[in-house]
Amino acid sequence: QVDLVESGGGLVQAGGSLRLSCALPGRLSGSDMGWFRQAPGKERDFVAAISGSGRTTDYAESVKGRFTISRDNAKNTVDLQMNNLIPEDTAVYYCAASFIFTTSAAPYRDWGQGTQVTVSS
Repeated sequence: QVDLVESGGGLVQAGGSLRLSCALPGRLSGSDMGWFRQAPGKERDFVAAISGSGRTTDYAESVKGRFTISRDNAKNTVDLQMNNLIPEDTAVYYCAASFIFTTSAAPYRDWGQGTQVTVSS
């Protein structure tokens, strides 16, 4: 059973914005969370992470200054605001939950099914 549910993906022109949202089940409330992405034929890459409190965040160099991760623990959601999108951002985006705050994929034990983001030039 997949408990993490992503939404908000779609098709956008370069320079546009999208906001992804990840809904968490109660059992994962307060978990450290991350967003990853996987483009066709490529490995799954780290995008952004946020601690359970929301006070600590980290980003991949390629998205710094363009993407913002945030969370609402009252609503059990984690969002990824993506601005100034470029074609290279095209990928399936996944949210994931971890016991620790990390940029590595291995410690993330729960994954959503992903949402497609396509950026046209």
